[in-house]
Amino acid sequence: MKFAFISIFIVMLASFSSCQKDSKKVVIGFFGALTGPEATFGISSRDGITLAIEEINKNGGLLEKTVELKFYDTLGTTEEARASVEKLITLDHVVAILGEVASTRSLAGAPIAQKHKVPMISPSSTNPLVTQKGNYIFRVCFIDPFQGEVMAKFAYKSLKLRKAAILRDTQSDYSMGLADYFIKTFQGLGGSIVADENYIAGDVEFQSQLSKVKEKNPEFIFIPGYYAEAALISRQAREMGIKVPFMGGDGWDSDSLIDIAGDTVNGSYFSNHYTQEDPRPEVQSFIKRYEARFGSKPDSQAASGYDAARILFEAIKRAKSTKGKAIRDALAETKNFKGVTGVISINENRDAIKSAVVLQVKGQKFKFVESIEP
Repeated sequence: MKFAFISIFIVMLASFSSCQKDSKKVVIGFFGALTGPEATFGISSRDGITLAIEEINKNGGLLEKTVELKFYDTLGTTEEARASVEKLITLDHVVAILGEVASTRSLAGAPIAQKHKVPMISPSSTNPLVTQKGNYIFRVCFIDPFQGEVMAKFAYKSLKLRKAAILRDTQSDYSMGLADYFIKTFQGLGGSIVADENYIAGDVEFQSQLSKVKEKNPEFIFIPGYYAEAALISRQAREMGIKVPFMGGDGWDSDSLIDIAGDTVNGSYFSNHYTQEDPRPEVQSFIKRYEARFGSKPDSQAASGYDAARILFEAIKRAKSTKGKAIRDALAETKNFKGVTGVISINENRDAIKSAVVLQVKGQKFKFVESIEP
């Protein structure tokens, strides 16, 4: 009996010590695809968040506490996205969650965060439905109606193109939504959609769809998907003699686009959250610090992850609390935050009001073309 009592006492003491230790930390969570075909998105976002955490801890932390990051790999699936959010809340007891990058996986995780009243901020999920999952769900990026409008106007007004073909991923909320918004604006301007073909993420053969596209003689092809498929489509299109330019959205932003596509994607355009050519001190200083820490230049996912973390930190500072409702209320009041990806304000729908940029693939780089305000 004496041994049993001592054992129970030790367990209770360890539990108490753990609570005391945890009380000195602000634990935030991240869920993203760290493996799989879109792994660069999750890794870049996590690295941007990590840099923000390291910097704030060097400056004393939050509310005199150290910030700690817990994260899970969604493996690029909705099932793991849901499981990751559940674990972050029930096992890790995070005060807020950053993620996901992909809209489909944010849509999967958001209802769980909402149910538990834990604020969730997506760095770069652009589908409008994400923040409609509840009043604890935010984003720091523009949304697809704006992004689709940007690319449609750029094609019609800046490039003077009139005939578009679409290749969209039918299992991606991001791809389907962006395609629809692009079509609405492009047709409204007077342009025509001569082909609208489908694929599924993970497909590697696109000759059938491209053959139908080629018959319609479009002036450009809009591919509102992610970089892996966009790169393969561009390679196969060029092999089939299709010479028109390609266009896409922020899902193209990865060095892997060029690694896979080679020079077949040269001359193509896509919308994005920021450009490394932005001369603002906030941008150039961030690029230098990120490169020194991780050995590569930050893509837009890294920049968006960094902005999402910093906006969360500022909200916690203003709230002077790590309680869910207090953080939520402070996030909703975010105005004119000077981020790496632009000046960000959160509107009544918990969406970010910010600019977008159009980039062109030139050689091994993404070159700035123009900036569009909302």
